[in-house]
Amino acid sequence: MRFPCIPIAALLLTLCACQNSPDPTDTLAQLIPQAAPPVSIIDYGDPDNWLARPAAPSTAPGAVDVFFVYPTSWRNSGGVPLADIRNPEMRQWAMYYLKTRASALEPVGDIYAPFYRQLDAAYLLSSDPDKLRQPYWDAPFADIIAAFDYYIRHYNAGRPFVLFGHSQGSLALQGLLFTYMRDHPEVHSRMVAAYTIGAVWTAEDYAAHPWLKPARSSSDTGVVIAYNTEAARVDGPSPFATARAVTINPLSWTRTTAHIPRTRSWGSVIVAPDGTLTAVSQMADARYEPSRGTIICSTVDRETFSSAAASRAYFPIGVLHENDIPLYYFDLRHNALERTRAFLAAWKPDSR
Repeated sequence: MRFPCIPIAALLLTLCACQNSPDPTDTLAQLIPQAAPPVSIIDYGDPDNWLARPAAPSTAPGAVDVFFVYPTSWRNSGGVPLADIRNPEMRQWAMYYLKTRASALEPVGDIYAPFYRQLDAAYLLSSDPDKLRQPYWDAPFADIIAAFDYYIRHYNAGRPFVLFGHSQGSLALQGLLFTYMRDHPEVHSRMVAAYTIGAVWTAEDYAAHPWLKPARSSSDTGVVIAYNTEAARVDGPSPFATARAVTINPLSWTRTTAHIPRTRSWGSVIVAPDGTLTAVSQMADARYEPSRGTIICSTVDRETFSSAAASRAYFPIGVLHENDIPLYYFDLRHNALERTRAFLAAWKPDSR
């Protein structure tokens, strides 16, 4: 059985963008409780709390790390809408996403990926927005910040790094970028780029967090990359479509509306239910549609590549969220390597 990737990240950011108030400070940062009850801290000194980390980190000159945060990997069957860090279903599907998504950036550097407590997306879809301020919401942010801080203090050894996530994983990375990078500029200075795929970023998000900048080309560094993919026709409202989204085309790496043909793609992968990847060359085209804030892919069958049927009630046919990464798998790889080369060419380690 293929477990559906439930796109909590774009959902919640759409809630932020589409509330009645146009206040530009109404961003994700304001949804993080400011005075919530204390959340227990996961011990990331325990190796069992890591999905992936190298046995022997690379010490070669120019080595770069990849910090990966996996998407939603479980479904609540009743009870607390928060997965325990040892939830077996979450761990199983986290490994699946490590194999089928994080692997896109394997050539970039060693992959570090923590397990973290996840929220149930169906609970949030059916809840009053005020429930986002309940203590449940603190846990994913607390875990990713704690894991990243442990990684920086014990594993990173001053190396540059790439952030990479999808869906709920990208939402958790947004919390990290909004808070941790604000408070640790010396760490932020080593960030090659943050690939927050499947998240919705708005101009208001960047205005409220001026240390963060959206990518504008294929080789700028220290920037945020975000896009959501859909077909030319979507059979219903999409939680990812908003003209306020700041989106980059994963083939041209610009924000222009030019259609980029599939012949410009470095290649895609088709993901089998068992996680086997089949590389396909020149499969996906891409066009940025500013009225929806999404990337339109018109060269694949929209039913085949839509999110799984189990999530169809929330994400109609034509929403290609589950394949945001597979459709542009080798394009993401090529681009991350390009940004890494550009970062290393300009980086002065002794000045950090």
